[in-house]
Amino acid sequence: MDQTTILVAALAVLAAGGLFYAIVYPYISGQAKAEKRQSALTNRSRVIKTNDRVVDVANRRKQITESLKELEQKSSAKSKTSIEDRLLQAGLTWTKSQFLMISAASGVVLGLLVFFLSANLFYAIPCLAIGALGLPNWFVNFMRKRRIAKFINEFPNAVDVIIRGIKAGLPLGDCLRVIASEAAEPVRSEFRQIIETQSIGMPLGEAIERLVTRVPVPEANFFSIVINIQQKSGGNLSEALGNLSRVLRDRKKMKHKIKAMSSEAKASAYIIGSLPFAVTGLVYITAPTYIELLWTNATGRMVMGICGIWMCIGIASMRKMVNFDM
Repeated sequence: MDQTTILVAALAVLAAGGLFYAIVYPYISGQAKAEKRQSALTNRSRVIKTNDRVVDVANRRKQITESLKELEQKSSAKSKTSIEDRLLQAGLTWTKSQFLMISAASGVVLGLLVFFLSANLFYAIPCLAIGALGLPNWFVNFMRKRRIAKFINEFPNAVDVIIRGIKAGLPLGDCLRVIASEAAEPVRSEFRQIIETQSIGMPLGEAIERLVTRVPVPEANFFSIVINIQQKSGGNLSEALGNLSRVLRDRKKMKHKIKAMSSEAKASAYIIGSLPFAVTGLVYITAPTYIELLWTNATGRMVMGICGIWMCIGIASMRKMVNFDM
């Protein structure tokens, strides 16, 4: 037999043996079954991890939903504002009894003053009611709005301080202490009260919820919701507060934009509201005897009273038209 034929036959046998080893040996030795079992275990672990991740996301969403429902129930239960809450929101240290005493004294003083000037009890009684019910409430509302406006203006800076502190590795409590010692009023005093209530054993979430009672604005409510959800369900607090800071600054920009766009309407309302008083003053300067009939004659006084009522209605209507709440 030729040597070439023998070499070709040997190579064919060797190739057939290698092919047989590659195809049949894994099934004979059980290696294929082992790989199949390993692949099944790997796929099962992936399914378990995926299911765990889905369960974690579902649980987190459930916790967030429950936290939001709880906060909504608490806010609806505190919808009525008492006298004590209004005084607290205005930054006044008066008690309820002191406020009532000041209201009574204001009413008596204004009523007696009008009675001595006009010698008419018909004018003194309405002025007594205005002094007792109107002036003190107006003063408290004025102080309350001014304090809340200052808080809204400074609050985004306080949130940015918390974000930078958390990113630098500081605990949330230390960030709150920095604000309570270095921020501008009234943010400093409000965060100082949070630190003080937390130091006596109250949880941080509940201490921040009281901030909404003292400063009833959406900005404080957003901050309370973010902290409470983070305390109960976890998460990246710096990212959540960063989003809150952007929302607060966008709301602030929108308020300034609305104020600028409504300034023309407000100027027109001021001019229209001041025209009757300006015309009355000019007429009195040029012809005093002509216009004195309005307060020297009974019919004139009645006309002035009716006109005053309609003026108040008109001013209130214009105020509603040019004021926008967010």
